[in-house]
Amino acid sequence: MKTIINTMIVTTMLLSFNWSIAQTKKTETVKIYGNCGMCEKIIEKAGTLKNVVKVDWNKETKMATITYDAKKTNQDEILKRIALAGYDSDKFLAPDDVYNNLHGCCQYDREAKNTIVKTKSEVAETKPMDHAKHQKMENKAEQDSNLLKVVFDNYFTLKDALVKSDGTTAANNSKFLLDALNSVNMKELPMDVHVVWMKSVKELKEDAEHIADTKDIGHQRDHFITLSENIYELIKTAKYQTPVFYQFCPMANSSKGANWLSTDSAVKNPYYGSKMLSCGKTVETIK
Repeated sequence: MKTIINTMIVTTMLLSFNWSIAQTKKTETVKIYGNCGMCEKIIEKAGTLKNVVKVDWNKETKMATITYDAKKTNQDEILKRIALAGYDSDKFLAPDDVYNNLHGCCQYDREAKNTIVKTKSEVAETKPMDHAKHQKMENKAEQDSNLLKVVFDNYFTLKDALVKSDGTTAANNSKFLLDALNSVNMKELPMDVHVVWMKSVKELKEDAEHIADTKDIGHQRDHFITLSENIYELIKTAKYQTPVFYQFCPMANSSKGANWLSTDSAVKNPYYGSKMLSCGKTVETIK
């Protein structure tokens, strides 16, 4: 009988304890501004505390699901920590110097800044980053931007050969482009660039191979169409050291039209060369 009574007492105490925990556990959804997978890692790491807070941020919706122990913390404290890591919410803004030190791909449009300026004073001040650390971050950003530079440079030299209708040089330049593509270590690419790379790398290599394996300028130009489409998507995300001009010829591709990229604002048509050298126009400038 005593055993039964003791079991009932222990069970009652456990139920009471679990109910108490459930009463203090809260789950809320808030908007936190950011861009990419790198942002996701920083936001979740800044907000999460083991056994106290779990933050799950969605880069598509910009919404974070925050589950926390209300006895130990609150939403404001969580959002303040995330703001100190560089990410605005509709309640707290990141200090400008912290936001400015985010990686280029992580510097989201600061939509909240115009409407929630009054709450900026609620965010704790952060110590200025020392010069050595700041320089290290700048060097890392520059390194990231240069990872694909050799790919883009070889694309431009290939384009120049097609402008001259030189199939032999185009084939050789495309071999260099293929080597550059094969040399890219995708693990070192920033998250947003990595996503585009994974979508396009197979087609990029196939087109480069086709152009390299022939001196037939017509066949090379056919593959240059899709090559240019994929390079455009990549350079839009990864950027280039100077402005790039996205140009269009309505007569190319059997009058369906085709694009190419150039570092020169003047139109020099790679699909027709000297036959219609200036046929086309710049439709976008990528900076």
